[in-house]
This record gives sequence, C-alpha cells and structure tokens, in this order.
Amino acid sequence: MEYTYDDQNIFAKILRGEIPNDTVYESDYALAFNDINPQAPVHVLVIPKGPYVSLDHFAQHASAGEQVGFMQAVAKVCELTDIADGFRAVCNTRAHGVQDVPHYHMHIIGGRQLGRMLQG
Repeated sequence: MEYTYDDQNIFAKILRGEIPNDTVYESDYALAFNDINPQAPVHVLVIPKGPYVSLDHFAQHASAGEQVGFMQAVAKVCELTDIADGFRAVCNTRAHGVQDVPHYHMHIIGGRQLGRMLQG
C-alpha cells in the first residue's frame, strides 16, 4: 500500500504549534492531548510525532524507538488520567474505519462504564 502523508492535516499543525491543544503528556516520540469532542470523561488522543497516516503505516515504517516511545506515552496517559477501572483504545483507519484525520492517532477513552463497541 502507498502511504501519502498530508502535512497540512490538523494534527501536523498541532505538532508544529500552529494550533493550540490541551496537552496531557508529551515525549520525544508522542503528544497526547484532550479530545475537543470527548465521548467520555477521559478522552485523550495520542499521536506520534512522525508523519504516519495510519496504524498500519506506523507499524510498518516507524522505527522500534518510535513504536516503543508511542506505547510508553499511551501507558503514561493511562497513569495520568487514572483509568484503572478500564478504558478503550481505538485507532480508526481510513474510510471504512471512519478515520477523520489522516495522521495516526489512538483514542484513549474511559472514566465511566462504556457500552459495547459494535452491535451485530
């Protein structure tokens, strides 16, 4: 599959500091910030700092350091937001996966009992 990264997407602009965000955590490899349209009391987006379009793009082309650093950022967000009772980690990918922003991102959603993810 061919991956073409759009450096004008909203997350690229956030990473460049052109658009403000409500930062939860930042490392050399990732930025985590509160979603502007939260679906639960905790709804944080974790994005890699590299130009990756989707989860599969990131998994295939990110360095081991980037992948480990991203997952460590996810763990830190879970710690900082105190979602020990449980959470959902969601990565929407491309059109059928309803990916709205063409920059890989993981939603960390929790803070309350969540319903079933898919019906039927």
